[in-house]
Amino acid sequence: MFSKHVTKFSSAYCHDQLPPLVNKKVAAHLLACPSCHADFDEVKLGVKFARQLQLVSAPDVIWPEIAAQLQQGARRTNLTSFAKPLAIAASLLLLVGGALWLLRNTREPALISWHVARLNGTPRIGSVGFNGEAKLGVGQWLETDATSRAQVDVAAIGHVEVEPNSRVRLIESKPTEHRLELQRGRLSARISAPPKLFFVNTPSGVAEDLGCAYTLEVDDDGNSVLHVTAGWVSLQLTDRESKVPAGAACATRRGISVGTPYFEDATSSFRAALTRFDFDGTESKKPAISVVLREARPRDEITLWYLLSRVNESERGRVYDCMARLLPPPAGVTREGVIKLDQNMLEQWRQLIEGSHVPSFGESVRDVLGRARSGVARRIR
Repeated sequence: MFSKHVTKFSSAYCHDQLPPLVNKKVAAHLLACPSCHADFDEVKLGVKFARQLQLVSAPDVIWPEIAAQLQQGARRTNLTSFAKPLAIAASLLLLVGGALWLLRNTREPALISWHVARLNGTPRIGSVGFNGEAKLGVGQWLETDATSRAQVDVAAIGHVEVEPNSRVRLIESKPTEHRLELQRGRLSARISAPPKLFFVNTPSGVAEDLGCAYTLEVDDDGNSVLHVTAGWVSLQLTDRESKVPAGAACATRRGISVGTPYFEDATSSFRAALTRFDFDGTESKKPAISVVLREARPRDEITLWYLLSRVNESERGRVYDCMARLLPPPAGVTREGVIKLDQNMLEQWRQLIEGSHVPSFGESVRDVLGRARSGVARRIR
């Protein structure tokens, strides 16, 4: 592990240009260091921007003017008039050269396919079944029937187990983003890499890895349920996001929204009421909120925190009062401010909740790195 920051490696890491050992150390450091991870995010943004640049030839009309200015400058031997056209030409060269450099240095090594291993039965890639190992290319579908299972290596950052009766497609694979689509069925993912590199699309949302292990299920109607076993996962749809910690779950409904995260050991009435609140009609919401508030435990504060911004303003005070009984808010966080959804106050309270009842991001990092070390040790033995 690096004892200092690794920002000098950000670009090389983003373009997969580091030796394997250094690459692993940088990945581990990025998981644990917010400062270096922020720098890495900026590099990824620059890569995406550079990829959109187009090379455009300088218009022919400017060259006669530049040549005339150069000749005039040479006759006058006037440094001032000579410098201007030179500056124009130099600027053009720098622009073109810079664009070429960006494009050259942001070309990512093509990762055409991922390794797939049969676990049971006869999985298929496209219409071709396989009984040993195979390659899953970008755009190809991996399908399992009722008796087959497969394991997919997610580049060099983890693996996914595809359960029976599932259909999965590889959408993209590059150093800045690895993305699958789960159309139906169930997969289990274990990822040991910096957050925000691995994504799974479903018909009703997107699961974004934040350094984690989880299962994701999609039914025939496109609805999904996420179960997180280590770390954190962000579940997103348009402008709504739920960050789900280890031990918690979150559902989505196709054409409706992403639900509210909840711990799986919550009471059955709590979970049923939350489902009604998230996905039933408006008339069901008020009685559902009453059940959720009555059944909530201190551990369920994370669920209530999300409800603050999802209930009507008239109900927000009730949610605040319940939360304050379970875990008093930090100094400076007021009832009035929370009801008005003051973002600074909400963020302070969220941090307190996560520090008190929810596995911290630091703990999730240790979980991920521990799994990685255990896997290496098993392979060595």
